[in-house]
Amino acid sequence: MFDKKTIRDIDPKGKRVLVRVDFNVPIKDGKIGDDTRIRAALPTLQYLLEHGAALILCSHLGRPKDAPDPQFSLRPVAGYLGKLLGKPVSFAEDCIGPKAESAAKALKPGEVVLLENTRFHPGEKKNDPEMARQLASLAEIFVNDAFGSAHRAHASTVGVAKFLPAVAGFLMEKEIQYLGQAIANPEKPFIAVLGGAKISDKIGVIKNLLTKADAILIGGGMANTFFKAQGYPLGDSLVEDEVLDTARALLEQGKTHLRLPVDVVIADKFDADAKHKTMPMGQIPDGWRILDIGPDTVESFAKVIKGAKTVVWNGPMGVFEFPEFAKGTFGVAKALAESGAVSIVGGGDSVAAIQQSGVVSKITHISTGGGASLEMLEGLTLPGVAALQDK
Repeated sequence: MFDKKTIRDIDPKGKRVLVRVDFNVPIKDGKIGDDTRIRAALPTLQYLLEHGAALILCSHLGRPKDAPDPQFSLRPVAGYLGKLLGKPVSFAEDCIGPKAESAAKALKPGEVVLLENTRFHPGEKKNDPEMARQLASLAEIFVNDAFGSAHRAHASTVGVAKFLPAVAGFLMEKEIQYLGQAIANPEKPFIAVLGGAKISDKIGVIKNLLTKADAILIGGGMANTFFKAQGYPLGDSLVEDEVLDTARALLEQGKTHLRLPVDVVIADKFDADAKHKTMPMGQIPDGWRILDIGPDTVESFAKVIKGAKTVVWNGPMGVFEFPEFAKGTFGVAKALAESGAVSIVGGGDSVAAIQQSGVVSKITHISTGGGASLEMLEGLTLPGVAALQDK
């Protein structure tokens, strides 16, 4: 299924290897909030170190304004990664230029340096060939293991691949295998569960999945726009009026496949301790808003999931940050965990929801990429993957 070269196809012994990782993690006051993405890179880094490479790591972090900004520095990640690897990880205060060059030159096999945030340079997002050339000049081989950034054609994901032999790391390979397989050749019945706030982010995904999935279960804020397209009054619920025509067209196209909630939990304000009640889907009173799917919906969705062989889930079923409105999301997570299906969960919010619901160990594959996993589900080719050498 994966037709690109990987780190198994190269000999990194004694070579400097530039690894694009996805260390875009939450950092507050120098402390790392969630290290999932750092841990996900470890198998690739350990393999390369065991095979005698010197590692130069690069990543972006957050959305700085194309210039150095201390709150987006990757420095805290160097220390944290060092603890996980059990060896010191040095830090270079820039990703190109003299500081990066002297750090790369000084590296010996078995050593690791982390470069500063690639987005401190405007050339990163522009995929500037000069920035890519300077990054590439630090190493002899390029490994892309940043699935979370594979949908972006940036200097550190696509540009450097023009100057160095470019192969995939283990995380990239695993992500593409699971998501690619789910789309190209899923074991049937194949069920998609889509949630989150907006339809607009997922129009392409729904269109693609309508041709592949046996059923698409819709929850979260995006269900509201479908409800409005059917003419339901929705009170103060979140709705995307600008895509109502698209929602109508999708409902028409997906008559047999799209399943919407049959009951909902409504609240009198957007707040953890709002007054709330469960009602069958119908006229939402003024001043109230839908914040979760109801228990009957959880039950009917769970029945569909129970019979599935492959399930892809992207986006929560409600405002799960508020405990009273998390039951729909956690109920679906539980159904997924108990289904025995190959289960693939993608998108930051869905992953957070799965972690909170305590069923992580029962999920087949948890994707580290939000936008990238959506584009895979849409059937698109990711530029970061296309840039790698073919097998």
